[in-house]
Amino acid sequence: MISPSLPPDLRAALDKKLEGLARDDIAARAAQISKTYRDGGNSHAIASPVDALAYALVRMPATYAAVSACLNALCEARPDFAPQRLLDVGAGPGTASWAAAETFASLQAFMLLDINAALQTLALKLGKENPRLATMTCRRDAHALDEVEAADVVIASYLIGEVSEAERRALAERLWSKTRDTLLVVEPGTPAGYARIIQLRAQLIASGAHVAAPCPHDRACPLVPPDWCHFAQRLPRLRAHIQIKGAELPFEDEKFSYVVLTRGPATQRLSRVLAQPAINKVEVSAKLCTANGLGVAKVQSRDKTAYAAARRWRWGEAVEDVNRP
Repeated sequence: MISPSLPPDLRAALDKKLEGLARDDIAARAAQISKTYRDGGNSHAIASPVDALAYALVRMPATYAAVSACLNALCEARPDFAPQRLLDVGAGPGTASWAAAETFASLQAFMLLDINAALQTLALKLGKENPRLATMTCRRDAHALDEVEAADVVIASYLIGEVSEAERRALAERLWSKTRDTLLVVEPGTPAGYARIIQLRAQLIASGAHVAAPCPHDRACPLVPPDWCHFAQRLPRLRAHIQIKGAELPFEDEKFSYVVLTRGPATQRLSRVLAQPAINKVEVSAKLCTANGLGVAKVQSRDKTAYAAARRWRWGEAVEDVNRP
């Protein structure tokens, strides 16, 4: 399992980029970029090296934390998975590639696709600080996704929400066509982000995909509105992160929705904890998504071994399916 914190070499690379720059200017650019995204804009708002660095300082820590949590879930479901080639689509400053490099020592080739020149340039510069990522290649031409070689693992993090609904279905098929083995798609943990994930999930299951995580089944999601499937990863804020965001707390919680799809069916079907369990002296009560649908596990304190294990359950974890009266 990898940590949600940025790797030391990436933190050092970001700090080096900040040297000699006015923090107030970086903070102002970061605020404007964030506002653009909140208003429905996209990465076109990032037009200069300063813009790219501002974006990276604000978003890389949270994106890395979310992607690392998803990759940890993938490794839990498929502990023997050892991909050699990664395709990072909508790579931005290369955040998902860093998380994948930390997760899989087997990765030897990293291909990053992003239409934004400033972000792609930053990704290449940051990658030089890591011996494995220093060999990454990048493309930003319009036909890159159709022309690149397929990869063992394909990642699209915080990407599908930047295209129209009509484009999204075509993009999903293109991503799947480039997936030799496993596709990870991550979106914000909002009802809208979850809806995009569920739509893509259903579309690709119909094309032959199987779910490895977070769902323990390939059937339709059993949740009904206003409920939605999302998770949270707590991460520490770096000093520069706090300064640029004007934050007060030394941590933040990144909420995300995701799906891991594979070419072959999963070999094990562990239940997923869908909310932080309620714990008292009598029992642990946890909302689970199981192979048979939604359920509530109630683990009584009189069963000391099971109760002790259930007390350690956390939101988003995969657990043995228990349902004790």
